[in-house]
Amino acid sequence: MGATHEVFNQPPPLIDYDVFQTDRALRGALAREAAAPSPELLELGLLAGSAQALEWGRLANEHPPVLRTHDRYGARLDEVEFHPAYHELMRVATRYGLHATPWSGAKDASHLQRAAKFYIWGQVDAGHGCPISMTYAAVPALRANASIAALWEPALEAAAYDPELRPIADKQSATCGMAMTEKQGGSDVRANRTRAVFSHRDDLGDAYVLTGHKWFCSAPMSDAFLVLAQTDAGLTCFLMPRILDDGTRNAIRIQRLKDKLGNRSNASSEIELEDAYALLLGEPGRGVQTIVEMVNYTRLDCINGSASIIRKAAAEAIHHASHRSAFGKALVDQPLMQNVLADIAIESEAAVALLLRLARAVDNALDPAEAALKRLGTAIGKYYVCKRAPAAIGEALECLGGNGYVEESGMPRLYREAPLNSIWEGSGNINALDVLRILQKQPETLSAYSAEIEPALTDSRLRGAASEVMQLLTDGVSESGARALVERMALLWQAALLARDTASPAADVFIESRISNRWGRTLGTLQPSAEHKKIVERAAPVQDVEYTLRR
Repeated sequence: MGATHEVFNQPPPLIDYDVFQTDRALRGALAREAAAPSPELLELGLLAGSAQALEWGRLANEHPPVLRTHDRYGARLDEVEFHPAYHELMRVATRYGLHATPWSGAKDASHLQRAAKFYIWGQVDAGHGCPISMTYAAVPALRANASIAALWEPALEAAAYDPELRPIADKQSATCGMAMTEKQGGSDVRANRTRAVFSHRDDLGDAYVLTGHKWFCSAPMSDAFLVLAQTDAGLTCFLMPRILDDGTRNAIRIQRLKDKLGNRSNASSEIELEDAYALLLGEPGRGVQTIVEMVNYTRLDCINGSASIIRKAAAEAIHHASHRSAFGKALVDQPLMQNVLADIAIESEAAVALLLRLARAVDNALDPAEAALKRLGTAIGKYYVCKRAPAAIGEALECLGGNGYVEESGMPRLYREAPLNSIWEGSGNINALDVLRILQKQPETLSAYSAEIEPALTDSRLRGAASEVMQLLTDGVSESGARALVERMALLWQAALLARDTASPAADVFIESRISNRWGRTLGTLQPSAEHKKIVERAAPVQDVEYTLRR
């Protein structure tokens, strides 16, 4: 090769690193929630940064799922074909219990550990997390029918992956999807027109046949789906198996796969139901109340997914800046770049702090205060953390310059993924309004929130901001002011959590910028501070030798 082809001043790929041990914010948040990392979490941290796993993530997105509606002879198949890399990602996710395993109750802090693992493994690929998340979230809803739960829970919780289409009695493991929205309704599921007609009663309860169309059915190769349909009593929830007990296929017709902005490795579909067999779940006419538990847990994973890709983007940006020089100096040592990187790192640290606090609330949900915090906090976090992903990831991509705009960098995939979690499981408006409804109908949630931030109110900046929020709530917040309120509540909570970690330099800068408003309208507009360098160093994806020795 000629001299013009010499490669220099280019960073090495960020591979073969420990995703857990190099994430000091994650480790700090886990310790703050009183949990030591499980052996599985430590193992997964190594695997998630490996060249092999990252290649699986690339291939699963380079070769998206393909719909096979019929076989060569014209018989209906209604199957989705995935690249082998997708199945490898699913095998790892289920082997390490990222799906419904925590519901078995076998370990303390099982939901907290699971949240940390989901956060780590999501940095390899976000798309396959959809069926994993829905399987996790389905279990509480299934418990509305003890017979159904007894049959399905063991397979949903099994630490294995079985993609074959077989009756549930013949499977050691299973996944569960969801089909709520319809083309005329979207988030307004009460406008659904899919019809459920009683058929007969069998060993698992009341059986119905469903006829209609679902505009979004994610992970259509799942073994079962939670579905909403109209009965004479109103909107009702059902469990709809993919394969019937006799081995035949249920009348679920996959019409097409959605051609999405991002989330390419995951199949999202439109389906037609033609007298599809389904089992009543919960009371007729109370479908929303039955399925809301599943929605709450998928919303928790939306927070997780956003926090995960913000962290991945921050790590890539800091890695690039640490190995790239411009104008005679490493990018990471240039004050303005430090400002941008520190601001992204703060977003990442605040997101994971709130995520793990909510996961701990799930573990402690038998405590009424923790249950209230989980209910309110999930809506707050779903609104705010998911909203921050596009801005943070866009800035991280720009840190790589033109290289970040090239597919090979992996940054465009993160950027396309960034808006997803704010849209799915209720858009920003839906979650902001949900916060208002929760505060009105469950006043104990405000008491739980107040107790959560109270220890940090020794800081006059936080005390003043908290007084403003409480005054807003006292005066009454209109629907048009819901977003502003939820944003303030999220920032206060994140600030209070960061303030508990004396080892982190992020708290004071976060409070000064987000709470005291000494900040611009874009990331990278922090007030000049020597802390920026420390924040970037803390967020750098490099091994912490001291931590390794302590382990």
